[in-house]
Amino acid sequence: MSRFFSSKYKKLLPYTPGEQPQDMQYTKLNTNESPFPPSPKAIECMKAAADKLNLYPDPECRELTKAVADNLGVEADEVLLTNGSDEILNFAFMAFCDNGAVFPDITYGFYPVFAELNSVPYTEIPLKDDFTINVSDYEGIGKTGFIANPNAPTGIILPVSDIERILKSNPDSVVVVDEAYVDFGGESCVGLIHKYDNLLVTQTFSKSRSMAGARLGFGVGCKQLIRDLNTIKYSTNPYNINKMTMAAGLGTMADEEYTIKNCRTIIENRAYTAKELEKLGFSLTPSSANFLFAKHESVSGAEIYAVLKKSGVLVRHFDKSRISEYNRITIGTREQTDRLLEVLRKELSL
Repeated sequence: MSRFFSSKYKKLLPYTPGEQPQDMQYTKLNTNESPFPPSPKAIECMKAAADKLNLYPDPECRELTKAVADNLGVEADEVLLTNGSDEILNFAFMAFCDNGAVFPDITYGFYPVFAELNSVPYTEIPLKDDFTINVSDYEGIGKTGFIANPNAPTGIILPVSDIERILKSNPDSVVVVDEAYVDFGGESCVGLIHKYDNLLVTQTFSKSRSMAGARLGFGVGCKQLIRDLNTIKYSTNPYNINKMTMAAGLGTMADEEYTIKNCRTIIENRAYTAKELEKLGFSLTPSSANFLFAKHESVSGAEIYAVLKKSGVLVRHFDKSRISEYNRITIGTREQTDRLLEVLRKELSL
């Protein structure tokens, strides 16, 4: 770092995104992207917006906000569109964490980074041995809670009734439920925003809606929470959604059948992949996401990761001690899964 870098960030450990190597053609199962292209309607809308790039986008994202709100059954002023769900998560750390933040020790790796970046004191609560959340650990804790549901990288879902327990017991603290993977078999908490004014739900277009490269996410909460977050948005980047992304988002929302079909296919492929991995000696956590969290009974997680990568198959390996024997495997097409299985059988003699 340079001698000019602010001292308050010198110890900051940035988030490590999934690998995007360019040295060869990989079967890419490491970053939980959709294996399917965006909706054809998204592409059409994006092309139509291309000749208007000389003009600023609508800072209020009115058309897209209404489309998202209508899809969720809420009001437009209960939704805020952002540059990926990471942006609204960062906004939440900026806006609601005067009393500190709390989240599991094994969860989305950006939470501690956002906390450090915004000088928010935080507590990491260990998951139980089976990687589930002990709900009582969060009851009455009096800090802003961040709960990925389904969790990453485990894929485990927390029932909405348990989320309600946390909301009820922390009426003076915001609970952020990060639903990046909810469309793959989970139950959303969006329906609770009119019951609890301390609930913020975040979702993304990156996974189920095949728009990871476009960077589009959103938050849903009571009008007062969304108003607070808009204050942060307009104080940082009022034009946070570009015209092309906004147009693609509108096309995607107009083609919900395409999204639902792809989600069903991924759920089917998840079941197939899990069954075949278990035959090879893997144990898995119960996943409600578009990935599996797997370890082998006799081969280390690091070795599996390395062998797969050498053979052109990318999965995500984590160095954290509690999960170092696991690899997170994105659910792809049936052909991608069969390539994964082929390498495991051939190169590791499984």
